[in-house]
Order: sequence, then C-alpha cells, then structure tokens
Amino acid sequence: MNVAVGQLTGQLVASYARVGGINHLDGKNLPSKRAIALITADLLRLLFPGYFDQKVLHSSRIRAATSSLMESVHRRLETEVYRSLEYAPPADAKTEDLRRLAHCLTNEFLGRLPPIRGLLQTDVEAAYGGDPAALSREEVIVAYPFVEAIAVQRMAHELYCRRVALLPRIMTEWAHGRTGLDLHPGAQIGSHFFVDHCTGTVVGETTVIGDHVKLYQGVGLVARSLAGGQALRGQKRHPTIEDRVTVYAGATIMGGDTVVGAGSTIGANVFLTHSVPPNSLVVSEEVKVKVMAKTDLTGELSYQI
Repeated sequence: MNVAVGQLTGQLVASYARVGGINHLDGKNLPSKRAIALITADLLRLLFPGYFDQKVLHSSRIRAATSSLMESVHRRLETEVYRSLEYAPPADAKTEDLRRLAHCLTNEFLGRLPPIRGLLQTDVEAAYGGDPAALSREEVIVAYPFVEAIAVQRMAHELYCRRVALLPRIMTEWAHGRTGLDLHPGAQIGSHFFVDHCTGTVVGETTVIGDHVKLYQGVGLVARSLAGGQALRGQKRHPTIEDRVTVYAGATIMGGDTVVGAGSTIGANVFLTHSVPPNSLVVSEEVKVKVMAKTDLTGELSYQI
C-alpha cells in the first residue's frame, strides 16, 4: 500500500472511533438510498405509463409490461421496507413478524397506486388549467417538476401513514433534489394541488392543505419555532390551508394554529403568523420603489425618487 494512503486511512479510521455519532457499523442494514431512488423512478413509470419510459408502450402490451414491472418493484420495495422495520420495529415484534409485516405493507402500499393516480389526474388538471404557458397535459406531465414532486409525495405519504421509518423521507428528498420542491411525506394535501415554478417552496410535516390550492415559488409553510427540538415531535407545528387558497411567491405562513380560510389570497412576500378568515386578501404594506439612473460619465449612480 502507498505510504501516504496508509497514513490517510489510519487517520480516517481513527476518526471513526473519535467521532462515532455519524457511524453506522455492526448494525442492521439501513434502507439503501440508491435502491430507493431506482424504485421510486419505477413507481413513477407505474403511475404514468408511457411517460417515463424510453420506448413506446403499446396498449396491447400494457398488462404484461405492468405485471413485469410490478413484480420487480414489489420484490425490491419489500426488501427496503423490511430494512426500515428492522431499524424501527413495532413493539414486541419478532424477526419473522417483520418479514410478514414487510410483505403486507408492500402489498397495501402498491394497492394504493390506483387512488393515487386519481389524485394525480386532478393535480395535472390544476396545473394545465392554471398555467397559460402549458401547451398540453402531456407537457405538464413530462416537463413540469411539480408533477414528479407531488407524485412522489403522495406515494411517500402512504408509507408515512403506515409508520415505515426512513423510506418515505428518502423518497421525498430524492424528489426535492431533482425538483427544488420540498414536500414532507407527512403533509396532508388535497386534490387539484399545484405549485407553479416549484423552486424553493417548502411544505412542512404537519401541514394540512385543502382542495384546489395553488402555491408559487419560494412559499414556506413552516413551523413558528423549532427551539423546542424533539419535544415538539408529534405536535401540529405547520399551518392549515383551506380550500381554494392561492399563495403568491415568497410568502411565509407560520405556525400550527395558523389557518388560512377558504377562498383567500396571500400576496407575494407576506409574512403571516396568525389565522385569517375565509375570502381574505392579505398583502404586504406598500413599499417605496427607488428608480436609479446613471447621470455622469464616471459610471456612479445617482438616485431619483
């Protein structure tokens, strides 16, 4: 072995003993991020047949193709669900119970794909109907990052509700990294949901969102304070957004007891920490705008108001 490599290896291994909090050695296998990413990509193929495939999928072959892909996904997903259960097992569960439970949970989850498809159709309709730049529903599905993000969140939410550890969050963070839209798997999201442009929008774990809600980029549905740390686990920390609400770019809505009433509009860059009644229009106070013009040859700016 190269002397330098040996020294570097020794230093790193010594840090494993010294800084042990970020090691996972001699324990059960954790769910594989890479495997879950591949499974999630295949789940998208099951949800949107023909859209995420490289070859044309003919209707005459749809049953055979779906059966083959379903079998592959079932086998790989059951392995990752089992690893999640090993990491955080139910009380008094034995190893043989975990394998049976992983099989049942995988069946339950995959059985939820048809109703998830029904919800996703409403999301695609909301995106197409709400964006004049959309040329077709096909463009919405293949080109809008929002569709991928909400599809993954709706699937991950099913696993979250079944208390499968780690796996749902790995799925939504995979989608977050690809789309810029951060949807926690715990969030409850109604039908006809649309996030235009996506980038930088955050929806926290205990958020509740009604039907026909539209958000824009940079919106935050967040907790008022995380100073309590783990003591806040399980508490309602994020806002409730009722039906037919629109929240414009850069707005932040904060707190578990904050409710935005149905039919309301929240303007851009609003910072909201309290509830508002139905059919409210919430805007920031008027801000002065300064117009700057170059008036000399030095390139320095003078200000005109």
